[in-house]
Amino acid sequence: MFGIPGKQAVSITPRAAAQIVKLMTREGHQGLRIGVKKGGCAGMEYTMDYVDEVDGNDEVVEQDGARVMIAPMAQMFLFGTEIDYETSLLESGFKFNNPNVVDACGCGESIKFAES
Repeated sequence: MFGIPGKQAVSITPRAAAQIVKLMTREGHQGLRIGVKKGGCAGMEYTMDYVDEVDGNDEVVEQDGARVMIAPMAQMFLFGTEIDYETSLLESGFKFNNPNVVDACGCGESIKFAES
């Protein structure tokens, strides 16, 4: 993991933790795996999938009963990210407050990271 000893890779707000616990309980899964993949108009997109079995290469973050696994290829892109859950009149969903993002598309569905 691309991390700092003693510091979690991502943080989870209480709203996000409550939603993750609800999904884990309702669906009977072990948690959610987050990652990134190529796609969208800005170049990269976040992914979220239910997890029934923890992969030994995943970074596991547990907070307030919620369990999030970070896919190995996404760890360096997600370090320092805050996962939140927002609800409005028109939509609700997880929001990633990621300090590593340098640009995002207008619709908010895809992101761009600094060139290495």
